[in-house]
Amino acid sequence: MQKKILITGVTGLVGSHLLDILLEIDEYEIFICCRNDKHESQKDKIQAIKIDFSTDWDINILPQDLFAIVHLSQAENFRDFPNKASEVFYINTLSTLKLIDFASKNKVAHFIYASSGGVYGNDGIFAEDQEAVYKKEMGFYIGTKYCSEVILKNYFDELSVKIIRFFFVYGNNQKRSMLIPRLIDRVKNEEPILLQGTSGMSINPVHASDAAKAIIACLKIPESSMINVAGPQVLTLKDVGEIIGEALNKKPRFMIDENTDSTKLVGEITKMAALIQEPLISFKEGIKTMI
Repeated sequence: MQKKILITGVTGLVGSHLLDILLEIDEYEIFICCRNDKHESQKDKIQAIKIDFSTDWDINILPQDLFAIVHLSQAENFRDFPNKASEVFYINTLSTLKLIDFASKNKVAHFIYASSGGVYGNDGIFAEDQEAVYKKEMGFYIGTKYCSEVILKNYFDELSVKIIRFFFVYGNNQKRSMLIPRLIDRVKNEEPILLQGTSGMSINPVHASDAAKAIIACLKIPESSMINVAGPQVLTLKDVGEIIGEALNKKPRFMIDENTDSTKLVGEITKMAALIQEPLISFKEGIKTMI
């Protein structure tokens, strides 16, 4: 018998990769929340529920007897503060509260939430046991993710809650406004990449396919947990630019800001490797899916 799984945010980068993988296996009966009928052609495999998370939507339209809820939705206008503050809060935080409350009351076994490595701060190498303390400079978007984490931690003993902190997910069909597509465009257009210090910020980006597989693996983990999901390599922005340049057969240009120190936003993946699996796709391999 198939297990019912509800997924939000399937039109996003991680959600679309997750849906592609789940459609290839028969273990789950898939329900998705979406604003439109984009997935009309796949109605034989998925059931779409129209929900606009930016409104005070009706919880009663959710299906019963769910095995898991995977909450990946995030506000598209997260940079437009304060104009879109209410919309961002409704989508990123209020929807989380409504969904976890539904999950608890209806005995849903698993709840998986897409958070961000940004909740740790702006500079460091971060492990899950390191306390995340919100600071104003993190911004409103990270603030909504932080609020959702606080809400979800209160349900850790009620059901299996997994908070996944993603670090710089990238992959094909990603929005051009995100970091890796922006860097690709700069190299392609022969525009300089600005580096803090000599080499720029250090990151360990994770391919969307590895991120999606991590979510599926979380459905097998019985205990509640916070897990960093990041890539296998720590790279500076200069490294990233050079790998992109190699893939494009173009020499990248760099502009160095010597008056600013380089930073790190790196997630330790010890728990990911132990509970799920180590990420399999190197950045050199992953970037080829985007070029």
